[in-house]
Amino acid sequence: MNVLAGFSPAARGLIVTAAIAIVLLFLQAAESVVAPILLAAFIAVIAAPPLRWMQRKGVPKWGALALVAFVLLDVGSLFGLIATGALEGFKDSLPSYQERLVLLNDQLGQWLEGKGIANSTQAMPDILDPALAGSLVRVALSNMGSIFGTGLLILLAVVFMLLEAPGLWLKLRTAFHLTKESEARLQRVLDALSRYMVIKTGTSFATALFVWVWLWFLGIDFGALWAILAFLLNFIPFVGSVLMAAPAVLMALVQTDLSTTLLVALGYLIANTLIGSVLEPRIMGRGLGISTLAVFLSLLLWSWVLGTVGAFLSVPLTMVLMIALDASPHTRPMAILLGPDIAPSESPAEDQAAIQP
Repeated sequence: MNVLAGFSPAARGLIVTAAIAIVLLFLQAAESVVAPILLAAFIAVIAAPPLRWMQRKGVPKWGALALVAFVLLDVGSLFGLIATGALEGFKDSLPSYQERLVLLNDQLGQWLEGKGIANSTQAMPDILDPALAGSLVRVALSNMGSIFGTGLLILLAVVFMLLEAPGLWLKLRTAFHLTKESEARLQRVLDALSRYMVIKTGTSFATALFVWVWLWFLGIDFGALWAILAFLLNFIPFVGSVLMAAPAVLMALVQTDLSTTLLVALGYLIANTLIGSVLEPRIMGRGLGISTLAVFLSLLLWSWVLGTVGAFLSVPLTMVLMIALDASPHTRPMAILLGPDIAPSESPAEDQAAIQP
């Protein structure tokens, strides 16, 4: 029996909204535990297709799982080594960067004075003060051990999730008495998540590869580190494309001249336009089924609830929420609000009739 059937539509909306708010507050309070688990779950979603492919090719389950875990461990270790090496190199190069920043500061001050503008740039060289920057680098390097330990725990969680995945349907069917319709709905959730995460990972890798080659061609320091940042930040909608470009552009400004800096910015613009605006939508087809406003608001919401992990997973988490809301006629209006634009010819009469008591 539907527990919401006896309430008016307005009361149902208030009850569902209050329930969602309570869940979100709980997730925020348990962020330190929930965020790594969610991150492991979505990594498992990415790793599941190659695991199934290897099993279909005759690779034993344990062998395929060991290979997937080995690749994930190697990728994580490679990221860590590149980041550590870049931080060490940055610390060694600080004096030269400081000299370059002082020169840029003087040139900017002279230009402002020539335009009759008061010079307020005297404190800019302190941005790369060697003592302050060196201490920040040392703190970052000292935290690498804890980051690596957390990564190992997440990897173990991914392995266990992949081990449990084949028996998931039977457990869910037994525990919650799932109907065929409910199983089909859950399968749609998993298929949509898997498709999005796999495609997004592929386009993020393509973006990172383009960035690395472009920065290597222009001779920008720590190109591999900026490529890794491009790969990771590409998962964040809207602001990710800006955040990924900022460090490399600043590095180019400190290391080279203005023309090279503009070329670096142009490279990021080309990558985001060709891959993010042309290639990715073409591969994904009709898109995510989420409105642009909902994507932006979800970025703010999940960042507040789960911090950095929430920003990375804002889109897939919103996909799960929207499909869950669409599962019931009483919460379907919320799913419609999160969904894409509706053509003027479409009528919500059917949905309105479905939620009448």
